[in-house]
Amino acid sequence: MHNIKRRYVQLITAVIYNCNLKGFVSGRIYKGESKGVCVPGLNCYSCPGAVAACPLGSLQGALRDSSFKLVWYVLGTLLLFGIMLGRAVCGFLCPFGFLQELIYKIPVKKIKKNRVTRVLSYVKYGVLAVFVIIIPITLKVPGFCKYICPAGTLEAGIPLVIKDEHLRGMIGALFSWKVALLCLCLFTCMFCFRAFCRFICPLGAFYSFFNPVAFFGISVDKNKCTGCNACISKCLLDVSKVADHECVHCGACMKVCPEQAIKYSFNVKD
Repeated sequence: MHNIKRRYVQLITAVIYNCNLKGFVSGRIYKGESKGVCVPGLNCYSCPGAVAACPLGSLQGALRDSSFKLVWYVLGTLLLFGIMLGRAVCGFLCPFGFLQELIYKIPVKKIKKNRVTRVLSYVKYGVLAVFVIIIPITLKVPGFCKYICPAGTLEAGIPLVIKDEHLRGMIGALFSWKVALLCLCLFTCMFCFRAFCRFICPLGAFYSFFNPVAFFGISVDKNKCTGCNACISKCLLDVSKVADHECVHCGACMKVCPEQAIKYSFNVKD
């Protein structure tokens, strides 16, 4: 039941983030006052339906322009989301994470987590450092948005190109690269659970630092826990324990715990 409720939250979140429906018809980006506010999850600013800004895009823009006032605003917003929710943002409030979970339901042979996936799960920290921080500061380019972000390609790049004939005439190698990257990402998600989140997403990397201290998340009742590790073995992510830096608080471990020792909690960290 908890998973069904989480699906509702994910769907509602995606709709709220992108509720400017007329933008999809006109092919124009919404530029209202709400665009000065960041949503918690990964959602492209340039999506025709987006009514708010992407935290990663805003951070890169601020670092690129050396606007320290804006940097502190965006960073403060991210810190607030992190302290309140940690990677629960990934599990509940990220439309692209929701899409990856739906694609994983396609009935094909799955790749189980292993030593390789655990190593690859650290790549996202390199992406955070290089493409979100270093490149915007040194090269004055929003590195992640420009060269990688598959969510931006899906939500903004493709819809805008479809609607705007002028943009179609400007398609070049970079756009082709990003479309290919998007296709690879979505294809991989059929076989590997939330592949982009686990291996690439710098927003998830940032929020992972706050999992140990986040106000909301999953906790384990040590008085009930018998150490059977059913929660770890059944989890599709590369976790070493419940609520560690890889945990997105999806609640799947709650279903397999024979002692019902795992629950959602507020400000309770065992």
